[in-house]
Amino acid sequence: MRLPYNVLPILRARSTSMRMFNRVLVLTGAGVSAESGIPTFRGKDGYWRNLDPAKLATPEAFAHDPKLVWEWYRERRQRIRNAQPNPAHKAIAKLAQHAHEFLLVTQNVDDLHARAGSPKEKMVQIHGDIFVTRCSRCDFVDTARGGSSEPPATSTIYPNTGRLGSIAPTSAQRDQEQEDPPKCPRCSALMRPGVVWFGERLPWDELRRVENYLEDGPCDFVIVAGTTATFGYIIDWALRAMASDGELVEVNPEETPLSQFATQRMRESAAVALPRIVDELVISRSSKL
Repeated sequence: MRLPYNVLPILRARSTSMRMFNRVLVLTGAGVSAESGIPTFRGKDGYWRNLDPAKLATPEAFAHDPKLVWEWYRERRQRIRNAQPNPAHKAIAKLAQHAHEFLLVTQNVDDLHARAGSPKEKMVQIHGDIFVTRCSRCDFVDTARGGSSEPPATSTIYPNTGRLGSIAPTSAQRDQEQEDPPKCPRCSALMRPGVVWFGERLPWDELRRVENYLEDGPCDFVIVAGTTATFGYIIDWALRAMASDGELVEVNPEETPLSQFATQRMRESAAVALPRIVDELVISRSSKL
């Protein structure tokens, strides 16, 4: 088995096959899930009813027409339920099993990484979770998964207080899916999808998890896959993680703002490139044991 673009010769030249698994950071974007049939916002299939999704995923759009926004998100949820993890998701889950320290930071709000086997404690969904529903006013959060294939949470949570709600997840979510649009059982305000919309801040708790990982030390191996890297924090995290002597592998068919910093650029889809990269790394590591 051989990797394109001479990735493995560089790793072997440095004699870092073992070290490569000390600390690993993986950053993924919409291109990874697109190969499971999930449209990207910027792709040709991203438009919904001739509407620009970038204009639907905003607080302003929700305030103007919450019913329309909820219709879109319910269709997105259903599309994700029908989708299956692809080889890229599975390769990343395999890498997580073999790395000594590992963190996956994904911009994707779907559950495909989790369904592929990536551990929740080693994954950060920096743009939120589409199957979580939260109040647009108070801190009520329903984590019943919205019909996702992932197991539901055991309770409803008030994150700022740490208190647990008394609503059973299955019945609560079923009622919310039927109500149009759903309302908060605590304060009667409109409920909204638990995702980060354009113009909103990233969730502090998730940001802290990323920062804590980066502060623990540089990474030996960084993979950035399926993202256009248009958000500055993606480039910042990748560069901070690789530090002075780490490997930064970009997996994307197109050039991105990150490309100039990558030590290796794989101009293939993530579903094609990642399984080969991970398999070679695992084989190389095993041969050193």
